[in-house]
Parts: sequence; structure tokens; C-alpha cells
Amino acid sequence: MFKQETYDAPVTEGESYDVTIEDLAREGDGVARIEGFVIFVPGTKVGDSVKIKVEKVMRRFAIAAVED
Repeated sequence: MFKQETYDAPVTEGESYDVTIEDLAREGDGVARIEGFVIFVPGTKVGDSVKIKVEKVMRRFAIAAVED
């Protein structure tokens, strides 16, 4: 019998968070972390402190946009 795994991300789609960009992904997106969970933030650079809104939560990472 197949057991479905569950993943508890520390972020929620549609929620806003204050983060600091710690790294850059290969594609050039900024990378922030909340409780070790990776969040890709396009249009940012290392050292940016930004307010983000989570757009999509995946198994191992999330994608967010900078809030105006």
C-alpha cells in the first residue's frame, strides 16, 4: 500500500513575510530562507531586505514576489 507523505512548509500561499535575500539561484533569482525552507524571489539581490508575498508552495521550496 502506498503511503502519501506530507510536507509541512513554514510558509503559506498568499501570506506576507519580511526576509533578507541570502543567496542567488542559478537562474538569478534571490534566495531567502524561513526556518531553512527555501523561497525564490525574482528581481532581488543578495543583501536585500524585502517584504514578500508567497505565490506558490512546493514540496521543497516556495516562489514569492516582492510586495510594493
